[in-house]
Amino acid sequence: MSQNLSNELYRIVGEQNVQIEEPMSKHTTFRIGGPAQFFVTPQTTEELGQVVLLCKAEKVPFFVMGHGSNLLISDKGMRCVVIQLYNNFAGYKIDGERVYAMAGVMLSKLGTVTKEASLTGFEFAAGIPGTLGGAVMMNAGAYGGEMKDIVEKVQLMDYNGNLIEKTVEEMDFSYRHSIVEDEDYIVVGATLKLAKGEKQAIEARMDELATARKEKQPLEYPSAGSTFKRPEGYFAGKLIMDAGLRGYQVGGAQVSEKHCGFVINKGDATAADVLQLVADVKQKVQETFGVELEPEVRMIGEE
Repeated sequence: MSQNLSNELYRIVGEQNVQIEEPMSKHTTFRIGGPAQFFVTPQTTEELGQVVLLCKAEKVPFFVMGHGSNLLISDKGMRCVVIQLYNNFAGYKIDGERVYAMAGVMLSKLGTVTKEASLTGFEFAAGIPGTLGGAVMMNAGAYGGEMKDIVEKVQLMDYNGNLIEKTVEEMDFSYRHSIVEDEDYIVVGATLKLAKGEKQAIEARMDELATARKEKQPLEYPSAGSTFKRPEGYFAGKLIMDAGLRGYQVGGAQVSEKHCGFVINKGDATAADVLQLVADVKQKVQETFGVELEPEVRMIGEE
């Protein structure tokens, strides 16, 4: 089956866009992860649809990813087809106060584009280290803003390869959640509704948030971003710090001393290290404060 699958993948996307047993540590911001059985980078929406239909016909699981900024891939890797929508799905178009962008465009790139067009509303997202598709899927947010505040429509693909469009109301956005997680959908692109603003003010706000991130977050180490969701009425980082876990380390994984809400890779961390550290943190916070922490990072792959 693998040979037939690889031949068909080569036919659809080209042999240069299919990697076999590709180390996922090369494709996640955590720099952690074993090999993907197939790592595929389609160039077009049509190719994406064909790959999805092929996996369905062959009864092979698949996983769609962007920049890999919110993922922990297991050390054993992924026995499936990993479809990356990143550099090849990075187109965008500005029409007045609306921006249409494909799922693989980096939020940092959109930040630059919207600033240059004197469009305000995107400032909160410009420093989030991920793609638009991932940000829409999990309703990413920072500094008082969330994707649901600026998304007007989302273009999705279902697992039959059909393209459909949903309004912001139909996306069922809530804290770090959207309908994409509940249904079999892939984010292909989104239309953002922004507002005209002053370029200098937009740039100043982006610079202010970038400075705040640099001062407060451990950007100098590989991580998957904020590790835990915010518990209602609390801040995860403060709970972890107050539980005495600042700098707590398991193997190469560490609770950041700079911001306890981040687990960082000190250089040679394994997924097993991270998982053990997360379990230890959850247990200590539960015992100390009676609060259950829920990971924000998606944990994927073979056990």
